Amino acid sequence: MKPRAPLTVLVVDDELRSLEALRRTLEEDFTVLSASSAEEGELIMGREFVQIVLSDQRMPGTQGVEFLRRVRAQWPDTVRLILSGYTDAEDIISGINDAGIWQYLLKPWHPDQLLLTLKSAAELWRLQQENQRLSLELRDTPQQLAQRVADRRSKVRAQSGFDRLTRAADSPLNEICELAQKIAGHELSVLVTGESGTGKELLARAIHYASERAERPFVVENCGAMPDTLLEAELFGHKRGAFTGAHEDRIGLFQQADGGTLFLDEIGDTSPAFQVKLLRALQEGEVRPVGSPRSVSVDVRIIAATNRNLEADVASGRFRQDLYYRIAGITFYMPALRERPQDIPLIVAAMFKESANPRSHCHAAASGRQFSAAAMKCLAAYRWPGNVRELQNEVLRALALGEGDMLDAGLFSPCVRQSAGSSRTAAPAFDAEVATLKERVDQVEAQVIGEALQRHGGNKTRVAEELGLTRVGLRMKLSRLGLGGSE
Repeated sequence: MKPRAPLTVLVVDDELRSLEALRRTLEEDFTVLSASSAEEGELIMGREFVQIVLSDQRMPGTQGVEFLRRVRAQWPDTVRLILSGYTDAEDIISGINDAGIWQYLLKPWHPDQLLLTLKSAAELWRLQQENQRLSLELRDTPQQLAQRVADRRSKVRAQSGFDRLTRAADSPLNEICELAQKIAGHELSVLVTGESGTGKELLARAIHYASERAERPFVVENCGAMPDTLLEAELFGHKRGAFTGAHEDRIGLFQQADGGTLFLDEIGDTSPAFQVKLLRALQEGEVRPVGSPRSVSVDVRIIAATNRNLEADVASGRFRQDLYYRIAGITFYMPALRERPQDIPLIVAAMFKESANPRSHCHAAASGRQFSAAAMKCLAAYRWPGNVRELQNEVLRALALGEGDMLDAGLFSPCVRQSAGSSRTAAPAFDAEVATLKERVDQVEAQVIGEALQRHGGNKTRVAEELGLTRVGLRMKLSRLGLGGSE
């Protein structure tokens, strides 16, 4: 079977630097076209077959929502996404309805999150095409249709089970998966903690598909990606005329997940004001769409996830204690990749197998290829602040750049190669005859802050919160330690 051709993404932004950054992030997985205005974008749409459009909202002349409204009218199959800031909430709410915008991305965007969203958009477009094809087969008998549905459900279960959490015989994930399987069939709320990229959503999916709710929907929402106004409308739904841009009724994700599981990712990033509304919905088992005088009963199991220390946030008053106990019926901590180095060879092998699959979105010529012993040692020594996602990037990079069947450590990124000569868990090395106590302390501080910056994608607000610093204090340390503290 031939590998699937990459889909075409049209990126529209009036800032050339932003266009170039978006192109660099996407060009390995997509064919990227760019336009510096809505008008130029429409011309490109008229002559090219574009499957996905990603548009900035604030542009001179025609703004993003209006541009995507025109795209919807002329090319309705195109998946439409918009980039914007918090200040555009009302405009975006209008766009979600009028322009049929599938996803709303916040600025500043993180490359990994952007790429993950665009890959999801690509899968959505392919599913739409498959849906249209299947609609032509409606002459099948009810028995044939039922069998097709059953086959698809079995396939989804197989792809979403605990086996998707690749692990060795002595992996710390084994105990986690064993306990998760035991509680999957019980109506316990679940909280999954851990760094970004550790597989929190994979665990949530496995719990859902091992439960009695497996035949019902598994619905995902990233609570950290939206302001309160959008998040409330997204989760609870809204009535026509409830606010500017609400031109039709919209069913919220709670109702869409009725009978199934709602996965609330990054729940620790919600505001105290929204936490009150969420708590009420969970306590009463019902939601009230924005602008509606009546509540709607829902039967939803909640699995929440966060990369924050919620217990510390409860102690500081940032996160409501009553909501914490409502969502944390049982808590699982997903260990970072550096905490389970024994799993790395198996994860790499799984990535090679996936890359060799012609139907994979990250298809590469991986058949018969392998990493050298030195390369595997290098991978085991690195601390992986980006966890499995970062590891996947390195594997794909090596497959793309390497020649021959044996791939060496020289194909990895500089930061990974530099880790080869040092122990994964070793403390910073000091020259006892040279390093003063202050110099040693500075070195430790630089290491801790640098790792936190990598972990949070350079977001200084989150780094300051994690390390218990003010933004001013963090900026001063960055400047003193030579870590690029200027804003």
